[in-house]
Amino acid sequence: MSSDCDTEELGSSELGTKDYWERAYSDELKNYTDHGDVGEIWFGEDSALRIVRWLSSNDRVHLTDRIIDIGCGNGMLLVELAREGFASLTGVDYSPNAIALARAVASSQGLEIHYEVCDVLSGALDGRRYQVALDKGTYDAVSLCPDDTKMKREQYISSVHSLLHPGGLLVITSCNWTEKELVAHFQDKFNVLEVIPTPKFNFGGKSGSLVSSVVFQKNS
Repeated sequence: MSSDCDTEELGSSELGTKDYWERAYSDELKNYTDHGDVGEIWFGEDSALRIVRWLSSNDRVHLTDRIIDIGCGNGMLLVELAREGFASLTGVDYSPNAIALARAVASSQGLEIHYEVCDVLSGALDGRRYQVALDKGTYDAVSLCPDDTKMKREQYISSVHSLLHPGGLLVITSCNWTEKELVAHFQDKFNVLEVIPTPKFNFGGKSGSLVSSVVFQKNS
């Protein structure tokens, strides 16, 4: 039995609601239209660049691989991958305003990235397969949903598992769950392939990370 049975949920937050993200990306879309500012880079630019560097330098990942960014927001992670030569990129987000912003950013830079409005929990992506799935904060948001949080987390894990080809990779970055907790949550359907190093902090004689980035491989 998975140790996820004993997981203590995070508790609800407005960051786990679609309404919050629609309002946030409405503001960012207006700001981009008015000033050309792409908005917040979730977890910072360094976090995104660590993921890009890992994907670009790993011989398991190829420039022609189909890659999906789940909860892509403004799409900047895919923009960075496109600049590195990755050619089959898809971004999905349940916020129409986020997708509108991502499309505008990619178009302004002459990049061909496919974006669509889609909730990964809805089943709308059933039947598709990708070599790599990216998650930078989406599992965190799912974990903060006000209703049926544990069920939605488990549904998310199953949905991402079904999106990947056998042996496919999930690169997940979280600020709410530790590396150990992520491994416990995903261990029934994924194996840990690698941990992407993130900055450490020291406090009271103990060290830790503000962000955890783990590369999982689909186990079947």
